[in-house]
Amino acid sequence: MEARYATQALGLFRIVVGLLFVCHGAATLFNVLGGPHGQAPSVGQWPGWWAALIQLIGGALVLLGIAARPAALVCSGSMAYAYFVHHQADGLFPLENGGELAVLFCWSFLLIAALGPGRWSIEQRFPRHSRREVPNNQN
Repeated sequence: MEARYATQALGLFRIVVGLLFVCHGAATLFNVLGGPHGQAPSVGQWPGWWAALIQLIGGALVLLGIAARPAALVCSGSMAYAYFVHHQADGLFPLENGGELAVLFCWSFLLIAALGPGRWSIEQRFPRHSRREVPNNQN
């Protein structure tokens, strides 16, 4: 694939990763789409409810391309936390400890945070007004 398709590929990547993360959060919070296989965490319960809220809101922001870089950074951090706190104790490698999904989400969101949202983002539709440069009055 040529570099001229990079922004489109990144945009599609952002949309898919964001959608999957939204589904993960909705499944946990609302016990839908296969749910958490048990009772959903109660409101405010640490860390499950907060993690699911980050997944739902952060994933939606990334999916739509609204504040995608900061949202992706928060999502990446939450997955790093999930990996090191919940998976790492069960083994050194992700295949041993069941943390593959956390690692993939972590690095995927870090890539989006670093490269930006790509094409088809809401931010792209409504670019920020460029700030007018203040002239330098030093003589």
